[in-house]
Amino acid sequence: MSSSKSNTAAESGTFTLGGDLTIHRMGYGAMRLTGEGIWGPPKDKSEAIRVLKATQDLGINFIDTADSYGPNVSEELIAKALHPYPDGLLIATKGGLERTGPNQWPVNGRPEHLEKALKGSLKRLKLERIDLYQLHRFDDKVPADEYLGKLAELQQQGYIRHLGVSEVSIDQIKQAQEHFEVVSVQNKFSFSDRKWEDELHWTRENDIAFIPWYPLDAGAVDNKNLQQIASKYDSSTHQIALAWLLAYSPNILAIPGTSSVEHLKENTRAATIQLDNEDLDALNKIGE
Repeated sequence: MSSSKSNTAAESGTFTLGGDLTIHRMGYGAMRLTGEGIWGPPKDKSEAIRVLKATQDLGINFIDTADSYGPNVSEELIAKALHPYPDGLLIATKGGLERTGPNQWPVNGRPEHLEKALKGSLKRLKLERIDLYQLHRFDDKVPADEYLGKLAELQQQGYIRHLGVSEVSIDQIKQAQEHFEVVSVQNKFSFSDRKWEDELHWTRENDIAFIPWYPLDAGAVDNKNLQQIASKYDSSTHQIALAWLLAYSPNILAIPGTSSVEHLKENTRAATIQLDNEDLDALNKIGE
């Protein structure tokens, strides 16, 4: 790890999960550390390790992963690069999906699968407890009370500190809250895709973190209006899209992913961009 450190991610401000875990709002999503189709090892393992080490140089203290990324590959790389973990680093992982091949993600919410997935994550990450464990999806083939109850049980047994849910409606969040405190919601959301707008507002009102996945919508943020604003700030459209996310709601935690150190630095620099009110209003209208 480099001896020179930048606190770039700190420019994003902080959010406190569950009342006791305070992290910078600019984090890192570790899905892209795997092979094509989020399957198998990365093309350049050395670069993947460098990316993970660089997160610490940039002040990133929130890394999001899942057992299904690879599968297992992302978690194994995180442990290889960063264990023993520095104080204050929050590694969040998820369970509830299976992998049957590249770009294939069958949902599996069976309680026995979740327990096996969680314990596998603990072993790969070399942890005794996951600080933030998130249910990847609700499973319509299994009664929700069964898998939500299992997660609550695993939390009570000390394997999990805090729990979150992903790709959920407000009603589903409330259903989960009948079993445990929900501290985070991870739904697809970006400048160009605001399907879960109501859920974002609801989580903000209830002091729950909102973690957008696919925050750059695979380049769909590139449009002329966005390019004009990016030019004003001497930034890329991707940086403006990330800066907009951070400005849009104080409970948003941004987790852009990449397998490149240079791209990681570019993404993290978005935390330093302070959009003025005029540009924020314009961006809000562009994306509507």
